[in-house]
This record gives sequence, C-alpha cells and structure tokens, in this order.
Amino acid sequence: MANLVIVESPSKATTIKGYLGQGYKVLASWGHVRDLPKSSLGVDIDNNFEARYINIRGKGDLIKELKKEAKNANKVFLATDPDREGEAISWHLSTALELDPAKTKRVTFNEITKSAIKTAIKAPRDIDMDLVNSQQARRILDRIVGYKISPILWKSIKSGLSAGRVQSVATRIIVEREEEIRAFVPEEYWTIDAILLTDEKSSFKAKYYGINGKKNELRNESDAMAVFNAVNGKPFTVNTVKKAVRQKNPLPPFITSTMQQEASRKLGFQLQRIMKVAQELYEGVNIGSKNGGVQGLITYMRTDSLRISADAQAQAKNYILGNYGDNYYPKAPRIYKTKAGAQDAHEAIRPSNVMLTPDSIKKYLTPDQFKLYRLIWSRFIASQMESAVYDTVNAVILSGEHEFHASGSTMRFPGYLAIYDELDADKDSGLPELNENMVLSAKEIKPEQHYTEPPARYTEASLIKFLEEMGIGRPSTFASIVTTIIQRNYVKREAKVLKPTPLGEITNKLMMDSFADIIDYKFTANLEDRLDSIENGENTMIGVLSDFYATFEKELTAAQKVLQEQRIEVPPEETDIVCELCGSKMIVKNGRFGKFAACPNYPECKNTKRLGKDGKAIEKTEKEAPKKAGFVCELCGADMVVRSGRYGTFYACENYPKCKNTKRINKETGILCPDCGAKIITKNGRNNSFFYSCERYPDCKFSSWDMPTNEICPNCGKMLFRKKGKNLLVCNDKACGYKREDKEQDNQNEQ
Repeated sequence: MANLVIVESPSKATTIKGYLGQGYKVLASWGHVRDLPKSSLGVDIDNNFEARYINIRGKGDLIKELKKEAKNANKVFLATDPDREGEAISWHLSTALELDPAKTKRVTFNEITKSAIKTAIKAPRDIDMDLVNSQQARRILDRIVGYKISPILWKSIKSGLSAGRVQSVATRIIVEREEEIRAFVPEEYWTIDAILLTDEKSSFKAKYYGINGKKNELRNESDAMAVFNAVNGKPFTVNTVKKAVRQKNPLPPFITSTMQQEASRKLGFQLQRIMKVAQELYEGVNIGSKNGGVQGLITYMRTDSLRISADAQAQAKNYILGNYGDNYYPKAPRIYKTKAGAQDAHEAIRPSNVMLTPDSIKKYLTPDQFKLYRLIWSRFIASQMESAVYDTVNAVILSGEHEFHASGSTMRFPGYLAIYDELDADKDSGLPELNENMVLSAKEIKPEQHYTEPPARYTEASLIKFLEEMGIGRPSTFASIVTTIIQRNYVKREAKVLKPTPLGEITNKLMMDSFADIIDYKFTANLEDRLDSIENGENTMIGVLSDFYATFEKELTAAQKVLQEQRIEVPPEETDIVCELCGSKMIVKNGRFGKFAACPNYPECKNTKRLGKDGKAIEKTEKEAPKKAGFVCELCGADMVVRSGRYGTFYACENYPKCKNTKRINKETGILCPDCGAKIITKNGRNNSFFYSCERYPDCKFSSWDMPTNEICPNCGKMLFRKKGKNLLVCNDKACGYKREDKEQDNQNEQ
C-alpha cells in the first residue's frame, strides 16, 4: 500500500509528488475542509466556547475521496503549511477523514525542495494542539465580534454591514489619519540656499542654518529678508571642513511585512497580488528539465523571523565570492536579530536555491513571478554582502555671523548596492575641494517660501508598517486586513493611497463610541500577544476567550441599550464633478455596472456620468461609424462591420436589427501549432461557440475546444491545454494523464 501525503494546494501536490516518486500518493485538500457555519454563530459561549464545525459546502465528494485513499494507505502524512492555519487544517482533516492516529503523522517544511521534503518525511510528529488552539481562538474571537456587532450596525446604519476585530482597528487608523489631515493648519516657513563659487568657478549649494552656531528658524518673509540683506553681496568663508568615511549596511532579508512593503513600493503590486505570486513561487514552478523540473523557488512566505540556515548562508557566500570577489563578502557571515515578540517559527524569506538566478530562469516565469523572485533573490544576496562605503564631506561656511551648511558624499565602494538597488540609496553629490579659511563668492542667494504639509495618507505599504509597529495582526493576516476593509467599502483605494469612505467614518464613530476597547490599539496588540501565548503553551484557549468575552459582553449590552432605536444616516460620497445641468456637485452611487456619478438633485435632475478607475468622469463621445469588415453578409448581402459587445469585438451585419447575422472574429493566440509550428487561431463553431485551429487548415488538421498554452507537460514534454469551464491544465496526450491547477485562470477569476 502506498503512503498518502495531503497538502492544501494542487500545485504543491504536483511539486511534492515529483520529489517523492512511487510509493507515495500526494493529494490536495484545496484548503480548509471544515469551518464554522455561515448561518449561525457556531460557538457555544456558555459551554467553554465550544465550536461547532461543519464540512464546507461543496467539499463532500473531496472528503469522501480523501477518506477512501486514507483508509487504503499504509501511512498518512498531513503536510499542510507550517503555520497556525496549516496546523488547524491538518487537525480538521484528521477529524473529517476519521484518520487512524496510529498511522497519521504531521510533517512540515520551510521550503519545497527535494531535500527538505525527504527530510520532513523522515521526521514526522504529532499535530501540535497548542498551534491548533491558537488558530481556533483567533477564529472564535473574530466570529464572536462579527456575529455580535454586525446586527447592531444593520439596525443603526444599514443592512449588510459587518464588523471585524482587526479590520475595524485598521479602518480606525485610516479614519484618524484623514481627521488629522482635515484639522491640519499649514504653517509658513522660509529657507535660504546659497549657490557658492570657488576660485576655480566650481559651484555648490549651501543651506542656511543659523547664527553663531545656533539654529535660526525663519518663520516669515521678514525673517528671511533680514538674513538675505545681511549676506547679499558679502563674502563667504569656509570655517570648518570635516571629512569622514561612512558605511551603509545592507538591510536584512525579507519577512512577510517587509516583502509586502518593498514589493508595493518598487513593483507597484497590491497586497493580494504580492501574496498570490509569492505562494506560486513557494509551491513550485516548472523551470525546465535542465533545472530540475518543478521547483519551489522560495522559502515559506508567511514569517516574522530573520533567521537564515547555515546552508543558505554558505550558498550565498559561494555565490558572492564567485561572482563579485573577496572584497564583497564581510569578514564574518551576517546574522540579523529577530525583533522581540516575533513567533520565529520559520526562516526569513529567501531563495530555495541561490544558484537559480532570476535571469537564468526568467523564460519559465510569468512577468509577476520574475519581478517578485528577483526582488527576493537580490535582497537575500545583498543581506549577506559587504557594506557600501561613502566618502563624506561636511562644511560650515560663514558670512558675517550667519552660518550655512554644505554636505556631500561620494561612493568609494558599492558593496551590496552592486546587486540591490535601494530607492532611497545615497546618490553621489560630491563637493569641490574646500579648505578652511577659503573665501567664496555667491553666485545666487535664493530665499524661498514654504508651508508645512499635512501627514501623508496611508498606502498599503505604510499601513502594514504601522500595524507591524503597533503589534496589530500577524504576517499571515496583513493582506486580508487591507483587502477586507476595501471590499466592505469602509476604505477606498484612490491612486495609491487609502481614504475612508463616508460609510467607513460613520461605522468607525459608532465603534469608537460603543466598542472603544475592541478597537483600541493596545488592547488589540495585547490580544495578539495572548494568542501567541496559547501557541507557546503559556495560556489556554478557554482562558483567553473568557477574559476577552467578560469585557466584550459589557460593551455589547451597553451598546444595544444606547443604539436600540438610533438610526444613523450615511452621507453620500461627494465628488469634484460639477453637474453641467444644475451646477451641483455630483455624488457617487452604486449601480448594476458598478459606481457612477449622479446629480444629488434627483429626480428633478437625472444627470449621470460614468466613472473611471481614478474616480474621474468619463466624458461621452460621439459614436464613430463602425469599421467595415471587408466582406458581405451571406444572408442579405449587406456589408459586415466590426462591433463591440460585452464579450469583445465581433462581426455583425450592417442591417441590424433587420438582419441579425453575426460572426466571431478569428484571433491569433500567439501560440504555435504542436503539429506543424504554424499559428493557432480561434474559429467560429456551432451555436455561437468557438474553437482553436491551425491557420493552415485543411493542410494541417489540428483543432481543439480547449485552449492550447505555451506550457509544457513535465512528464512527457507535450503541450498543456486549458480546460474550458475548469481551473485545470491537462496534457495533450491522454495516455500521460498529467493535470494540475490552472493558476492563470485563477488570476482571471479573481480579477
């Protein structure tokens, strides 16, 4: 009998199966198989918070299949992700499948490589119930908050709203920043820059500092002009010149939060996109038979640890010495200290194999996979390299009693910056050769007026940084926190910043008035620490839940009394678009096709405008005459023209609606025929369907209802096809039988 290995993801199952070979059957649970019911609280608060789990709808056939395979297996290895969520999935699987404890074991691995998988199989363990209970406690807390507070929001604001324990705190953070911006009063200040010349006519800029070594703040034009008049036309003298050598150390390898922040800053990816691509890199990508076929390219991407294994450090050292030389490797390997309070369950995020450089496998990766892998790979290598070295110069320059400062730096040695480009890295800005008592002349003296700026709105990256600093949430929750508050319309993404909606502000006020403890920063952070204490065996699930509910119940009872008959009106979201018919500022409305701008004076004024993704109105344009297709309708002889519909462009008879003849436009797919190498195009089939065919038909008879792809089967090397209506890629050779989850289709479904 074969051993059974159960993982969450089909793509991970494919990768692991290739490593274990015969004697092991690897199947996927497709995530959780059990959860709390959606129709009820599902938690018996009076009976030690006992949770009532049910099988997730639609998973019945899968559970039957897994149960059958487990019964016939010699051993069952539960190989779900190495975190609380993964541990809980394994526990739910053992219960739902009624697994025999004598032959069931838990295995974990930080990276999906052949050596890591085989090492894990050799060192199985029992399910860690402390980890499971920590996850259960979080799930139950979130369920209690959501199911107890949401009905209050329905009665007080509007139906369909929901409250989240951590999401409500994130909304509060964004609302409070918006309130700071509204309350901000700009303050005037002035600066003075002097463009100075040496005798050799070399110029540089010096900034005004103060008087006799003391900082002098220029609050208004009068202050600035007093300094300007005192130094204008007067000589400048170099008072002191200090030269130094400064080192800039590399940043540590990524943890979840820093990866999300850097990918957001550098790549412009949203959080959901970052974590989806990282999951793909972790679970495995086919990088060609020469590179070992399907490989997990990075270590587990949900981590708050900066630990690096000795093997990984050795790989990095060999790469740096071989490609850059001795000067680029420090005297001792770099070790980064993980911050206090981190779970430290896994290594930092790093490439599984340093020798798989981004450029060497670029052709096997999607553009998103390549960009994120290159970022992770280069950050890790840079973290093990020597520091960058700069020559710095700081000069104090006097004009009478007034003091100006000039500084410059020149890179002496790039160090880690040779491989990792930092957006905020120091740029060369050297000063000319300056000596003490050197007399300079002023080419220009520029007083400039400024006003202080309000604090910046949060971006996804800066919000994560704040949540991490406050101890709110954990690596696995950051992306879902931001996604949830946007989906619930409490926050909107405007360009790259996050702004609260009127609904978000009203809901936040209600939560602040009635559930101050629940969305208190320290309370939420302390609760995260208590969840960690369950994982560490220092506390019990029932103890943490009981302490929480004692406070929560009091606030809930008080809120229900106060808000019993209260109804809060949500003000409409106003735009900057002015209605050209009546002059009012238009407001945002939701319709069947999404958001649009409408006049607030409806029904007297029924003006509406389409809104673009940037929130601006899309102006109506006159319809152009349809483009001729170049052939005539076979039904009535009129010209066929190109038209657009909800499914794209198509050919239609010019006599529509009298003649309703249409044809699908045959499009090139960019894929070559596996039989003859010509182009594959789409063609019309019966009942307005379409199929894929070789452009050389009838000389080449290739055709398929399923979409051909550029991906190659790892088993037999033939073309993979995307199954219609299913998230599956299947081999063109039925005898091979290879199939796996279709990641690209998942991306399209999500979008």
